[in-house]
Amino acid sequence: MRVKTERYASMFLKEINDILYSEIRDLDIVGTTATCVKLSDDMSYARIYCTVFDETKREKAIKDLNNAKGYIKTMLCKKKLPLRKLPDIDFVYDESLSYGEEMDKLIDETNKNKN
Repeated sequence: MRVKTERYASMFLKEINDILYSEIRDLDIVGTTATCVKLSDDMSYARIYCTVFDETKREKAIKDLNNAKGYIKTMLCKKKLPLRKLPDIDFVYDESLSYGEEMDKLIDETNKNKN
């Protein structure tokens, strides 16, 4: 990504988390945090990676977020972002945290086996 794209991705991340914490009232979405935003180079598409506090509601939360895209884009428009056009957004679950936990467990097991 270019510097400008990274700056806008960072700004999007902050604004989307603000909307998730203050505007969204859906109980399945509460506790969801956006962890990363990947913007296309032409800034027409944004993939938003999210984690969910309650793992049992993971699929429902991501589905509900994707259903609420229109509302979230409306709220982003009200934030007066310095863009001519808001990108299309898509929410996906961020697997990196669970992958990191799995790697930590494997490292701990390896260290135990060495001793």
